[in-house]
Amino acid sequence: MSSADPIDRPRRGKTYSVPNLLTYGRVLAVPLVAACLFAQVIYEGGIWLRWVALGIFIVAAITDYFDGYLARAWSQHSAIGRMLDPIADKLLVGIVLMMLAADGTILGWSLWAAMVILAREILVSGLREFLAELRVSVPVTRLAKWKTAVQLVAVGFLIAGPAGDQIVPGVTLVGIVLLWCAAILTLYTGYDYFRAGAGHLIEEDEP
Repeated sequence: MSSADPIDRPRRGKTYSVPNLLTYGRVLAVPLVAACLFAQVIYEGGIWLRWVALGIFIVAAITDYFDGYLARAWSQHSAIGRMLDPIADKLLVGIVLMMLAADGTILGWSLWAAMVILAREILVSGLREFLAELRVSVPVTRLAKWKTAVQLVAVGFLIAGPAGDQIVPGVTLVGIVLLWCAAILTLYTGYDYFRAGAGHLIEEDEP
């Protein structure tokens, strides 16, 4: 089959469609945000790097809405987009939470909220992978979307953290409260997903 074959063109077009490019950008934003947070700890007087990290994070979070919206509006759904979109969200939240724990923004009991969020994402990803082998799809609920939104807002406040506290005291505290709210939603939606998939797990084990 020649490279000019029309069957190949839609595939390449979908791979490099605008929604997918936004998703790729969100993945690339992860190391940039992490690098800014890391550099802020290393270099004295680098508190301004918090604002750079927050700016990148906000742009990345906004693309989380627009890639799905544009894919639906322009009928540009693709397999790589469906695969990468949830991975990009988990990378963005998970790695930033690790960096915030490392620099002391999240500490003490609040670490449990971060661990709940990370553990849930790993468990649900594993469940989805197993159910995919059975050709069973577990749809994303509206509450799960709210959970992601609360997570992103909480992480945004925590990225600002000490830099934000210098302008408006309590920014870090607001982030911690929202992080606990996200953890509670995370537990509930995680249970919801497990309950939806439990029946298929039991059926698979029955002789």
